[in-house]
Amino acid sequence: MSSAERRSALQRWFIRGWASRGLQAWLLWPLAALFGALSALRRGLYRIGLFKTGGVRVPVIVVGNVIIGGSGKTPVVIALVRHLQTRGLQVGVISRGHGRGSRDNLEVLSSSTAFEVGDEPALIQSATKAPVFVAARRIDAARALLVAHPETQVIVSDDGLQHLGLQRDLEICVFDDRGTGNGFLLPAGPLREHWPRAADWALHTGALPAFAGFRATRALAQHAVRADGSQVALARLAQADAKPRLAVAAIAKPEDFFNMLRAQGLTLERTIALPDHDDFAHWETQDQAAYTVLCTEKDALKLWPRQGDALAVPLLVTLEPGFLTQVDDRLAALLTLRFAPTLSSGHGHTTS
Repeated sequence: MSSAERRSALQRWFIRGWASRGLQAWLLWPLAALFGALSALRRGLYRIGLFKTGGVRVPVIVVGNVIIGGSGKTPVVIALVRHLQTRGLQVGVISRGHGRGSRDNLEVLSSSTAFEVGDEPALIQSATKAPVFVAARRIDAARALLVAHPETQVIVSDDGLQHLGLQRDLEICVFDDRGTGNGFLLPAGPLREHWPRAADWALHTGALPAFAGFRATRALAQHAVRADGSQVALARLAQADAKPRLAVAAIAKPEDFFNMLRAQGLTLERTIALPDHDDFAHWETQDQAAYTVLCTEKDALKLWPRQGDALAVPLLVTLEPGFLTQVDDRLAALLTLRFAPTLSSGHGHTTS
C-alpha cells in the first residue's frame, strides 16, 4: 500500500468514527471541546472588531458547509454559476485554492494547472468560463477579481462559510447523506462549527437528507471525456470486449464515484481510493497500462499530465427549482439595492 493509500485509509477511519458517538468519538471529545472554545474566541474577536471583516461592492454568495470533507460544494458552485449566467449576470468566483503550490493571489486561467491554483478552482474555471481568483484570504481574491473584471455583478465563494474576514450577503450550507454525523465538533466528530447555525439555505446533495432543506440531485453523465475534449459513451466502455476498467478517485468519498460508475453498468476490475486533493505525484502509468482508467473531472486535471489516456466522467448537478427561485429573488433585491442609485443616474454599474 502506497503512502497516499495509507492516508486515504486513515481518512476513512476517521469518517467511520464520526458516524456515531462511540469510543473513538468520546476519546477525542476533550480536543473537540478545545476546538469549540477556540472557535468561539475567534468569532468573538471578529464581533468586537479586533479582527476585521471586509466587504466588496457586489453581492457575495458563499457556498460552504459545516461538515468536513466533500459534501458536493464545488459541483453546486458550478451549477449555481451556470444558472446565474443564464439569467444574464456577470459572475465571478473566489476560492482559497486548497492544495495549490503557493499562497499568491492569482487569477485562474485556462492555461493554469491544478498544481498552481488548486484542482477545484481550475475545474470551476474550465466548466463555467467565469473569472476565478484564488488567494489565501478570500477578501483579497474578491477585491482582485473586481479590479481585473469590473463588470462583475455577483461573486460566488467556493467554500468560506467559516472565513469571517469576508462579508457575505447570502449563505448556502451544503450537506450530504452524513447530515451532521454524530453532532460533535472536530476531531471527535465531523463538524467545523455547531449546527444549527444561521444560514439562508440548507442544500442537500445526498439521496437521504437528514433534515429539512432543498435538494440538489447528482448523476454521472452518459459519457466520459478525453484530454482533448472528445467524448466516449459509457455504454461503449461497458461492453464485454472493452479493456478492463480501473477507477481512481482522490475525493472525500471515493466509493460514491465508484458506485455511480457501477450503477451505469460498468464493471470495475480495480479501484484506487486516494486522499482528497491528492496530487497524483506517485501515480505509476506503467502499472495502469492494461486498463481503461476512469476518474472524476477534478482528478483529471492532475492525472492527464501523467496519464493522457485517462477518461474523466462528468458529474451533473441539478438544483431544485424552488431553491433557484428563492436565490433569484433574493439576489434581484440585493442588486436593486446596490445598483439602483447608479442605474437611475444613467451611468451604469460602478467600477471601483
